[in-house]
Amino acid sequence: MSGAKKVLMLHGYAQSAIIFTKRLGALRKACGKDIDFVFVDAPHILSPADIAETFNTTQELGAAEADETDPAMLPRAWWRADKERKRTDGLEASLIYLRDILKKDHYEGVFGFSQGACMAAVLTALLERPHVFPDFLVDGQPPHPPFTFCIAAAGFKPVSALSDTIISTSFSTPTLHIMGKTDVIVPEERAQSLLEVTSNKRIEVHDGGHFIPSKANWRNFIKAYLKDPLGDIPSPGAAGISQPASGTATPVPN
Repeated sequence: MSGAKKVLMLHGYAQSAIIFTKRLGALRKACGKDIDFVFVDAPHILSPADIAETFNTTQELGAAEADETDPAMLPRAWWRADKERKRTDGLEASLIYLRDILKKDHYEGVFGFSQGACMAAVLTALLERPHVFPDFLVDGQPPHPPFTFCIAAAGFKPVSALSDTIISTSFSTPTLHIMGKTDVIVPEERAQSLLEVTSNKRIEVHDGGHFIPSKANWRNFIKAYLKDPLGDIPSPGAAGISQPASGTATPVPN
């Protein structure tokens, strides 16, 4: 994979790295050897009670592919939340966990979906101002230089004192926001909270819901953006609703 751009990949709530890897199979194939997608598991394993509390339901929303007998398939999260969206238990631990990943290698950018998109944006902003969260530093220094780009698909700004500290002002890393017109999990008004704090942003909207669009026009667009985030890349446009690779969208708590 010599010469490939490394991109840190952050999955959504109740997913795992292996599930996210499978869902983005078509995009990975389209990018070939040019992009080295590095999928990492969130550190917090969710129980059925965690998911039920968040969504006020006994159904394991977003965890249909989970397998409790296989640790790699357990549903995970970057933080735990409740249905009122006022908790971000575990956000600090996830940032320290990602710090330890970042200090071992170099990544051109970060790509997150849903709760992972929120984490990607917070991490991107933190790398611009790492001293606002001293525990993120390694021997008083940032663990990694700022990213050259961030992709946030179905993202929003977490309701958290730490998040507010990190994104107290707009962050300037080039950021691509991907939004779904019919997304009921992260509708436009919820996504706006993250758009407002992104000073160098590009917004692309697909006709579908809470998923990363997978049709060829979107795959080609994302591939081009990954290669050259500042390039003059035509919009993928509205060419019909792309379906989630798994057939199931993953919900996300705040």
